[in-house]
Formats: sequence, C-alpha cells, structure tokens
Amino acid sequence: MIQRQICGNGVRIVHEKMPYVRSVAIGIWIEAGSSNEQESESGIAHFIEHMLFKGTKTRSARTIAEEFDRIGGDMNAFTSKETTCFYATVLNNHAQKAFTILGDMFFNSVFDEEEISKERSVVLDEIASVEDTPDDDVEERLWALMYPRHPIGRPVLGKEETIETFTKETIRTFMNRMYRPENIVISIAGNYDDDLIRLIEEVFGSFKSGEKEKEPILEIPEFHPGVSIKEKDIEQAHVCIGFPGLALQDKRLYDMAVLDSVLGGAMSSRLFQEIREERGLAYSVYSSYSSYKSSGAFVIYGGTAPEKTEELYGTINAIIDSVQKKGLTKNEIYNAKEQLKGGFLLGLESSESRMHRNGSNELTLNKHQTIDEVVSLIDQVNLVETHQLAVEVFNNKPAISVIAPEAVCKHIKF
Repeated sequence: MIQRQICGNGVRIVHEKMPYVRSVAIGIWIEAGSSNEQESESGIAHFIEHMLFKGTKTRSARTIAEEFDRIGGDMNAFTSKETTCFYATVLNNHAQKAFTILGDMFFNSVFDEEEISKERSVVLDEIASVEDTPDDDVEERLWALMYPRHPIGRPVLGKEETIETFTKETIRTFMNRMYRPENIVISIAGNYDDDLIRLIEEVFGSFKSGEKEKEPILEIPEFHPGVSIKEKDIEQAHVCIGFPGLALQDKRLYDMAVLDSVLGGAMSSRLFQEIREERGLAYSVYSSYSSYKSSGAFVIYGGTAPEKTEELYGTINAIIDSVQKKGLTKNEIYNAKEQLKGGFLLGLESSESRMHRNGSNELTLNKHQTIDEVVSLIDQVNLVETHQLAVEVFNNKPAISVIAPEAVCKHIKF
C-alpha cells in the first residue's frame, strides 16, 4: 500500500512497504528538467545532477563514493526533460545512513569552481559521445526538429556554448528557482521502519527556500514536421521518424502503449517481424513513445546498410499505411496487452522499481493507481479505439531525422 504525506513546507513523501525484501530504495525527486531551463541555461539541470556528487561541506566526492561502497549501496541519478532524481538502494539496516548522505548532497553541496571546471569537461565528453553514437544523435536531432521553439525539443545534456558558461552562481540561480519544497518528492520503497520516515520529515520538513520567482509561462509545444539530414561517413544509415504523441494526462495512454507494442515495441511487432525477420533489412528497428505534461511523441527508428536505406524507409511507411487503412487484429491487441501486463508486473518485483514508479507518479501526475487499477486499464484497451488513435497519430505529416553517408543523403528523397 502506497502511503503519502505532505510536510508543512510542501515537500511530499511517498512510501511503500515491502516486508519480504531486504532492501530499501530512497529517491529524491525534483520537478526540474531541461524543459524548465531558459535557453541560456540549456543543460544546467543535468549539470547540477553531476555536481551533487562532487562534494559537500563535510564530504569530498571520494568520501561520498567510499561511504556508499562501505555499506554495499548502489547510488545513481538521472535527469530527464521534466525531472531530476538521485537515489540509492541499500540493505535495510543501512537505510538511515544512505539517506543522511543523500540529504547532505542535496543541502550541503559546495559546488567548488575547480570541480565545476572538471565536470564541465566530463559533460562535454558526454555530449561528444552522443554525437559519436548515431542512433542517439539521430533522435536528439529529431526532437529539435519536432519542437524547435520549445525547451522540450532541446537536448537534456545541453550545448557546448551554454555549458562553458556555467558557474557556481549559475547553479545556485537555477536551484533557487526550481529546487523548492513544493517541487520535491521523497520516494521510499522496501523494508524500512518508521524511524526512517521520521528522519526524512525532520530533514526535509524544515527545508525553506527564498521568495518564489515568477517563472516564464511556456506555451504548449507545437509539433513541426520536416526533414533533418546530417551527412556522416559511417557504416550505417540511421532513420528516425516522429509523430505527435500524447500528454501524460491523456486517458488514451494505454491505447498508445498497446499501439507501440503492436507496431514496434515487441519482438512479435510488425516492424521487427517484417523488417528484421522477413527482409533482413536491419539489426535494430523499433518504435517508442514519450509522454510529458503538455505533449509527447511517437518515434520509429531503424538503422540499416546505406544501400538498403530506401527499402527500409519504404517498408516502414508501408507498415504505417497498413495500420491506418486495415487496422490491427484482435490477436495483436491481445498479445500486446498481455505483454504490457507482464512487463508492468514483473517490473514491480524490486524495491528500486517501485520507488521509481511511486516517485514519478507523485511528481508528474500527483496521483497513484493501484496495481489492479493499472491492469484493469490495460484490459480495457480495445481494437476500435486503438485503431482510431493510430489513424489520428499517423495522419500527421511526420518529422524525419536522418544520419547517413553522403550517397544516401543526396540520392534518397525522404
């Protein structure tokens, strides 16, 4: 059972007991991602995530790492377009120690200028690694194409020209604006006791922030179709096709999940079976969907040998056309629903996965559905409504991102 409480200052605590495990997962979630950045701050949310591991008033970066190693803990973090989370999973007898370190990182990081300089180089290398990985780069370029005039289209990692400007003052400015009690959720799952919850209330319940700044009002992202082509001397051609998706609060999200599974999200999907198994056109081909507070995207990716690019692209379009005109089958819908239920239920067997689910739901949706409610919603997905959604999505003119050798870029019309 998920329990939820709100501290007097607005910090939310969600916790779920799992008495049959020996672990506890603790996550500090902040409603601050790349979509909350001003253009001059691009990449700052992700940069702060890195810097929180680089030393506090009483712990160096090495000390933080050694203390977690000493208790056999796993510590990590991530930044997305709308959230930042840093978390730890430990044996239950080390839960208070793990939280104490996480709390120290949150409240007492010093953001030393020398560490900022070193981490700037690390993040720039991370950006370079994306650019050196075409299947990542092609999707980053797709988002920039789909939402060119909105922060949601910017890369989470940021850009070299903005990262070069980051200072301790830049970090503090963003944190003062976004790292506020009302934007924070502490999520705990596993075999914990009430003393841990009391400690969290004591530490985060007394957190005060300065006067709230007025945030710029962002318009709902407007999807833009088009084509982005990057010539690169590589062995494969990478094609990424994007369509408008659904926002997080849309009641048809489970229809979208089923559509994704049928089209390219599973091994039995149409894209995988036709393009990889039947035609041997690609090692990697799939679909995926992303949903955020005000928008989303449905994306199809395929990577193939340059001489097969035209056939790959044509086959993807033929499959999309078939889904629109002929619809889906009852068997496909059934299989997709069972696959979704299996993935959902199996994914809840660890304390860390439950911590992630509860923290994300509280921060982005401000509500929690029981396991039975989610399974019921998946079961309610039907053939007619899923086909209607497919027609709605694929009737839009797509955005297309391509990274390929010169011969492909010059001779194939996308």
